[in-house]
Amino acid sequence: MSSAKEQHYDAIVSPVITEKSTIAAEHNQIVFKVANDATKPQIKEAVEALFNVKVRAVNTLVTKGKNKRFRGRPYKRSDVKKAIVTLEDGHSIDVTTGL
Repeated sequence: MSSAKEQHYDAIVSPVITEKSTIAAEHNQIVFKVANDATKPQIKEAVEALFNVKVRAVNTLVTKGKNKRFRGRPYKRSDVKKAIVTLEDGHSIDVTTGL
């Protein structure tokens, strides 16, 4: 029934709200945390469908998980894939509000 919309929600996990992503937002770029297996065309389609905007480009990067320690016990953080989505002029997304 609404499997297409569910696929869009599976591709995009959450917006990334950091100092660097807020500066990028001033240049029509929004940063999202995405699924590790999401492709650029899937991310573009999901953002256009969920937010009703026109996407110009999608750049992706994978932040490798760091080795950390908690109370002396070592563990490894998970790898995180991020997508920097550039929007066409005149389009914008306010990521501070919920979907």
